[in-house]
Amino acid sequence: MTSTASLAVRLCGTEQLEEPLRTLRAGSLSLAFDNGALRYIRIGTIEVLRGISFLVRDENWGTCTAVLDDLRIDERPDAFAIEYRGTCAATSGRLVYRARISGSSDGALSFVAEAEPETDLLTNRTGFVVLHPIAALAGKPVRVLHQHGLERLSLFPDVIDPECPFTDVRALSHEIAPGIWATCTMDGDAFEMEDQRNWSDASYKTYVRPLRRPWPYRLPKGEKFTQAVRLHVSGTLCRGTSENPNPPINVTIGGPAGRVPRIGVGVAAGEARHALETSDLIRQLAPQWMVCQVDLRLGQGHDELERYAALTRLIGASVVLEIITRGTLDPFGELKPVADAVRRLGLAPEAVCVFPAQDMKSVQPGATWPAMPSFHENYSAARRAFPGVTLGGGMAAYFTELNRKRPPGEALDYATFTTCPSVHAADDVSVMETLEAIPHLIRSARAFMGERLPLRVGPIQLGCRENPYGASTAQNEANGRVCLTRIDPRQRGLFNAAWIIGYFAACAREGIEAVAFGDFTGPFGFVYRRGNFAQPWFDQQDGPMVYPAFHIMAGLSKLGGASLLSVGTSGIDSIAAIAAEKDGSTTLWLSNLTAKRQSVRLSGMPVGARICLLSADHFERAAADPNFMGGFGRQLDEQLILDAYAVARVDLHGSCSI
Repeated sequence: MTSTASLAVRLCGTEQLEEPLRTLRAGSLSLAFDNGALRYIRIGTIEVLRGISFLVRDENWGTCTAVLDDLRIDERPDAFAIEYRGTCAATSGRLVYRARISGSSDGALSFVAEAEPETDLLTNRTGFVVLHPIAALAGKPVRVLHQHGLERLSLFPDVIDPECPFTDVRALSHEIAPGIWATCTMDGDAFEMEDQRNWSDASYKTYVRPLRRPWPYRLPKGEKFTQAVRLHVSGTLCRGTSENPNPPINVTIGGPAGRVPRIGVGVAAGEARHALETSDLIRQLAPQWMVCQVDLRLGQGHDELERYAALTRLIGASVVLEIITRGTLDPFGELKPVADAVRRLGLAPEAVCVFPAQDMKSVQPGATWPAMPSFHENYSAARRAFPGVTLGGGMAAYFTELNRKRPPGEALDYATFTTCPSVHAADDVSVMETLEAIPHLIRSARAFMGERLPLRVGPIQLGCRENPYGASTAQNEANGRVCLTRIDPRQRGLFNAAWIIGYFAACAREGIEAVAFGDFTGPFGFVYRRGNFAQPWFDQQDGPMVYPAFHIMAGLSKLGGASLLSVGTSGIDSIAAIAAEKDGSTTLWLSNLTAKRQSVRLSGMPVGARICLLSADHFERAAADPNFMGGFGRQLDEQLILDAYAVARVDLHGSCSI
């Protein structure tokens, strides 16, 4: 070690800091102000809206970060007011807007934006976005007021809607408590709602300008426009709360709740060679399966398969071949050379998934799909090329595309999809919030693919493997938090370790068969290698190094075949937990999903429980020592303190509940 990493790098892999949210209150109304946007709009303890923001999205659906100046905030006990000037610079233009926000103790909230493009601006969407939270609203009633004045009673979608549940929206009203209704009114253009859970966002999103209109579109220089969002609450409001903002979280382990999913690793063709060069670390990571990609669009084949065969010999993990074809009308002709190479190399894949190139790009609901082989033609060709091999199918792109173009479940042995947590927002809070949506994705996939069809998820990572919505993934030269980029710095920080625990726990609770994360090395990796992108602190070290999530993956892989135990927690959104019993011992993994310190109490903790803790204080040692969490740890005290994004493994000897 030649230096100590900064706290920012330890937590999130970048020196770029996020400004803390500022909470504003007016009586029972409260919200968080976040660089011009409003988040967590509550009446008392009830979350009414997840957020309101004025956004500029470029022609690749990248979200521009607003630069604020002339910010003025006036806060009184019964009211608050905010004014600022925002500047958004996209790849093809620049826009400024003047924002005025006001809130009062009767629950009324107003957000008005007066915008002017300083240049011609090419955009896929510019204007207001309103988010409704999913936790309390999925499947619940909503009144929809349309642009033409008709109001109707409907429901927020329960199963994730692949299309727009509501169009031509003027206002949305929902009951936040018995006899209390919140109405959100939107002015300045036509609005419609999409079920943002499709992209693993924890919200229903109502946005400006319907997608049935052409995009990208051009906003002319100097052509001003005004939009507004207003919230009104009817009924007797509850008073503000003085609750403890950071109460201790109680965790209780219960009885059997299924099996722990098999955990695996994705392997991009370009990373297999690097993985083989770190053989000792890869062996220690010990995934149970690997998703190995062969992309025929790039001419991949024999050489990549040879490396995959070497990897499986090295670590004993089974191989799932993810083959992306060129999408010709002769899928068997494309697959046969791959199958021949597999047989020559003696590679025995556990399963094969085949995806035509056309499925790697998004097609809007109702649009005509390009000429391509049908699902049945594709799957028949795969079974013919790989006789007797398990066939998976679905989408190598995100759940969104699986939901929009649903394959026939009866033709498959299992279904699969992936997610990317930074499609719409890349800040730490939004990315961690996506964990709330994972159970909704799984339940919805079962609803349309069939309850009995096994589900696998992955590979999953913080970065974007491939952008279905634009020509390429976003650039990230500044090593920041960027939507739809391959290079997400948090992959190298404690943030990723905590996030993986949360994702894996959600999949386990929903009965997923197998989950794959990241890659051995590279932008999605668990083992450091020098690359063509900056990796603060790691690039200055000598010798082999691992990222914090390495220890999590290595630990979870040891739970293969274990019995899953139920876990109860009083702070489900801020702490992730998964418990399992294997060989007469119980293991509990916990992670702090927030940047604030949290206190955890284990109910009925037996004498002799021990803990291994991975926190920012241990970062340098954990990076240099792949066995850092392999020991028995220390005796567990009555109360456990988890710092920002910290992860803990608690070992309980004997088959018992706590």
